[in-house]
Amino acid sequence: MPTVETVQDTDPVNEVRLQGRLAQDPQLRELPSGDRLWTFRVVVGRPPRPAAAEGRGPRGSVDAIECAAWDARVRRSVERWHAGDVVAVEGAVRRRFFRSPAGTASRVEVEVRSGRRIRRAPAA
Repeated sequence: MPTVETVQDTDPVNEVRLQGRLAQDPQLRELPSGDRLWTFRVVVGRPPRPAAAEGRGPRGSVDAIECAAWDARVRRSVERWHAGDVVAVEGAVRRRFFRSPAGTASRVEVEVRSGRRIRRAPAA
């Protein structure tokens, strides 16, 4: 019987793909540096738990993922999005450090390099 060789790729990978609903309208922020970005939260469902994991850990059916759009092209798309829209974004996880009244703080978010609206929110 032939053997199968396993090739291990050791290059780091930091790629994120999300598809979900916007929790609220995106917010335009201007940083003290003058940089502008849109921030928003994408709500994504969690996959069902395997039967063996039932009853372990916190229960929750969704995760809310913080995202930031710095790129001008992406910002133009995001500014037309609204709460409840279903969107798809791709990017990378970033940990951003900044000063706050309490001292240095950090935030983990997805830095979005591309995004599109898949479906508009239902009319209210």
